[in-house]
Parts: sequence; structure tokens; C-alpha cells
Amino acid sequence: MNDKCNALLADMPKLVPVILSGGSGSRLWPVSREGHPKPFMKLADGQTLIQKTYQRAAALSIHNPALQIETMLTVTNRDYYFTSRDELAKTLAKSHFLLEPFGRNTAAAIALAAHSVRANEPDAVMLVLPADHLIQDEVAFSAALVGALELAESGYLVTFGVVPDKVETGFGYIQYGDPILSGFVVERFVEKPDAPTAQSYIDAGNFLWNSGMFCFKAATFLEQLALCAPEIANAAERCWMETNQANKNSDCTEIPAAYFELIPSLSIDYAVMEKSKKCALIPVDIGWSDIGSWDAIAQLVKPDENNNKAIGDAIFIDSKNTFIQSEDRLVAAVGVDNLLVIETSDALLVVNANKTQEVRQVVAQLHAHGHSSAKSHATVRRPWGTYTILEEGPGFKVKRIVVLPGASLSLQMHHHRSEHWIVVSGVAQVVNGEKKLQINANESTYIPAGHRHRLSNSTDEPLVMIEVQSGHYLGEDDIVRFDDYYGRA
Repeated sequence: MNDKCNALLADMPKLVPVILSGGSGSRLWPVSREGHPKPFMKLADGQTLIQKTYQRAAALSIHNPALQIETMLTVTNRDYYFTSRDELAKTLAKSHFLLEPFGRNTAAAIALAAHSVRANEPDAVMLVLPADHLIQDEVAFSAALVGALELAESGYLVTFGVVPDKVETGFGYIQYGDPILSGFVVERFVEKPDAPTAQSYIDAGNFLWNSGMFCFKAATFLEQLALCAPEIANAAERCWMETNQANKNSDCTEIPAAYFELIPSLSIDYAVMEKSKKCALIPVDIGWSDIGSWDAIAQLVKPDENNNKAIGDAIFIDSKNTFIQSEDRLVAAVGVDNLLVIETSDALLVVNANKTQEVRQVVAQLHAHGHSSAKSHATVRRPWGTYTILEEGPGFKVKRIVVLPGASLSLQMHHHRSEHWIVVSGVAQVVNGEKKLQINANESTYIPAGHRHRLSNSTDEPLVMIEVQSGHYLGEDDIVRFDDYYGRA
């Protein structure tokens, strides 16, 4: 290592990884949905993308001991807080959570993250990482951070440009120019091109894929945001002022919806990076993927002799170049070529391998028709456990409910439905109107419409039960919460 790098390593500032976790990942339907989006998808090794992101951020200081990382900041939707916290708990990382009431694009998310970092670590450098990307060579990424930190400390907004290894129309590109310190001056950002344009970029030799990862000081970003997008800067500052007054929780900070809604919804590229004169680029070759479509998932799986790949239970007969992911059932492919088949308990996707970018059109149609599979799976995670819809029809719905040890549902009431609860295994503590009951395995209770009720599990084992709902309206929004351990009342 040369003297310049040694000097940089000896005087590195604190680094705060900022994890952006949101978006529905519509090109990865039916596994990624609004209620269980792309960051929570499990890959073939059983780890979710956000879990890998937390581990990767925490490991940066292991690969490079000079990097000072004490904690992280996760910016996510409030609905994803408990799932994100559960994924964080699987790692050795620590994170504070900045909770958005709804999506408002990356400029707003990063602006509020910058206010938070500046308030708590004014001299720290932010490393902005999407929660749903994959990096295979973490050592190379850690090494690239040395140059990024030098540029960030010198007042630049640093982005990482991925060296392309093929013609790709699904990514944006960055054109770079003259060298500056450890990187290059950014000439321009360009949108996702058609194939001939993408080929011309690669031939030119000074275009890289836009990774969506950034490195800068919080104060630098807020200064450039004020110059390039003052309406966003002003609204974000007001929102942060109100957030500080309203939230004192040590684990998470909730952003007030009334002020968050006033922040214009733009990406960081449109709002700042395309306009700022202080943008620099670090080229990286790190095995990066945004896992943006099913063909990207398929590329992670080892093929057989016919280039068939599978995750789950699958059989290939007289087939080639086909990928199958099965979650619940055996999937058999006979005499097919160049297909991707994705099976879940309530949906099946069959797509030509050359058309994976068009899967989002399926989601658009599902939304247009109000179909529930655009938003949620048959099994839905809650902070207290899960519920699975087993069957439903006019006037009834049957669920399998699993309550985690020590967990409790809210004290609640339904206007339009009654419920029958049957304990399959475990012991249920039940509030039913004025009564407090203990329901054991093979026992049941009936909850009439209008009764306040609560279900709890005070044991060390999961509580499994069947719930049968009946009534003229069975929507999940027919709920009035009076008390809730998870802040939803």
C-alpha cells in the first residue's frame, strides 16, 4: 500500500451506512409484493437481500479495519419496520430506523437521513446503500471506499459506477470525464437506453452502470440539495424539525405524514446528481447486481448440463435454458426452452426469458382489477407472527394463525365479522369481551362482532390456531384497535 493510502487510512472519518429499504419490486412478482417487497426476498442460500445488505455493511470494517462504523441508519416504510428489525437481528449489525409513513422516492429519504446523520454525527460520511442489491466481491467494494471517502471529505457527492460486462438496457448509465483525486468527474447521467445505444456506451469506454450507491458528507448533500432542488430541501428541513419534536424513541424515529407529504417526490438522480457540479465517480468491478428481474435471480443458480436451473422442487424433461423457482409444489417442465417459471402458494408466473422486464405489467393489471395478489401473499407477516389464508368465499374466510412466543395481538374489535378460534397447538390467553380465558389445544371460543378481544401467547412455544371468520364484510380494514404493543393503535 502506498504512502497516500496509508495516510488516508490513518485519518478516516466515521462512516454511517444508510440502508434504503422500500419499493415493491414489481418485476419480481409473484414473490415480491407490496406487503412483502424485494428486500425481504430469500435467495437460494436462505438469506434475504436486506439481511445480506446489513451483513455487507457491517463487514466493511472487517475487510478494512481503518473504517470506523459504529451504527447504521435504515430508512424504510413504517409497515416494514418489524420485518426489517427481525432481519437485522439475524446479523451482528446495529441500526436506528427512520420510518416513512409512505413512499416518497429517494431524494426525500436521503434528505431526512442526512438531517439525522448531521444531527448525531456531524463529521461522519454517509454511505447510501439500497437494501435490495447484491455485491459478490465485498473486499473490492471495501477497497473502493477508500477513494470514495477521500472525495467525500473533499466536498464531492460520490457515486459508484459499475464496470459493464454486457449490453444492458435495464440500467441507467453514467458518463465520466477527467480524473479527480481517486476518481473521475461525472459528465452526465443517462436513462435506461435501447440496445444499440447501450452498445455505443460500452464502445465509448467511459460509460458505467449507475449502481444507485452514494458516498458523501451529510452537510455536502444538504448544501447541494438546497442549490439543485430548493423546494425539496425546504420541505425536508421543515419535516425534520417536526420529526425531532415528535419522536424520542431510541430505536426508531417516525416521520410525521403531514409534513412528509409536502416533500416533492423525486429520485436523488433527478433532484441532485444530474444538476450538481460537485459529482464524482468511483469505478467498481465488485460483482454487483440490482437483482432487478427474474433473470438476475436465475443467474445466481448453478445450471445443469442443459442450462436448466431450479430453486425448490422441480423436474426437467427434454427442456433447456429454463429456470424454475417453486415454493409450495413440485413443478415439472416438459419440452420447453427459454422460460422462467415462478410458483408460490397463490400465484404462478410463466415468462419468456427475454421478457422479464415486462413482468411489471402483470402487477399493473392486478392493481387495475383490485386483485389482492398485487399487495400480499397468502401468508402475511405481522410483528406478532403470521397468518395464512387457507380458504375464503362469500361470507367466510379461514385462516391459520401463528403467534410467536411472548407475543400478543392488539386489543381490537370488528364491526362486520364474527370469529371462531380453535387452538391447534400451544396455549392461548384470550380476552373476549369482559372475560379472560385460557384456551388449550383442541378447545375453542367464539368472538361475536362488536366484542373487544385480544389473543396472546405467554408460553415459550408458538401458538397455532385456526380462525374462521363469518360476516357480510371480511376485509382486513374492518378493525378498531384500542391498545397495541407495536404502536398501531
